[in-house]
Amino acid sequence: MRIPINKTWQALAALSILTVMAASLLAQQTSSLTIAGQSGSAKVVQIDGRNYVEVEGLARLTNSSMSFNANQIVLTMPGSSVDASASPAPGFSKDFVAAGIEAMSQVREWRAALSNAIQRSYPLNADGLAAYRDQARKALRLASVAVSTPADKNVFPFLTNEFNNMQQLSDKYLQIAKSMTYIEPNSLDSDPLDQKIRTCAHSLASMATANQFIDDGSCQ
Repeated sequence: MRIPINKTWQALAALSILTVMAASLLAQQTSSLTIAGQSGSAKVVQIDGRNYVEVEGLARLTNSSMSFNANQIVLTMPGSSVDASASPAPGFSKDFVAAGIEAMSQVREWRAALSNAIQRSYPLNADGLAAYRDQARKALRLASVAVSTPADKNVFPFLTNEFNNMQQLSDKYLQIAKSMTYIEPNSLDSDPLDQKIRTCAHSLASMATANQFIDDGSCQ
């Protein structure tokens, strides 16, 4: 458990080891720290109005063990768990994030191709859109292979839903074009399915940024 350890120690302004500064610290005001229910005390030195406690003394006072990790001091409290089961659940794996971003990028390009054709009143080409679909499907398959953490597993169905919704949107407008019905250039602006695709994309991007699975209902 890293310093600050928990709310019990939030009253400490700062922690420091008294080493080569000992001579100068002796000229400062000194006092001691005691903790209710614990025997003993730790030396506290006040410098420029701030209180600094000797880490070794704090470790003895709290019956804690002290270790070093690079430039960090690790203080392990009695009864604290240091095994993997006590660690927070991991977020997304690096490989899955990369694969997921690629999958979303392919869906975005697919949608852009459909949107550009509609906005410019170009003929909708089934074969052309199918090429974008195939690239998105391939990227989605690679994302499925990269799933390794619980967060990866939880969010992958959302990526699948995004692909399926884009497939449905593409098929919808291809069918309209096939029936020779005029498609308004701004049709996607009011299309609930397109809105759902964009909202889900924003939600997935937010989760990737936060490295945390959050189900806000956008991708259901």
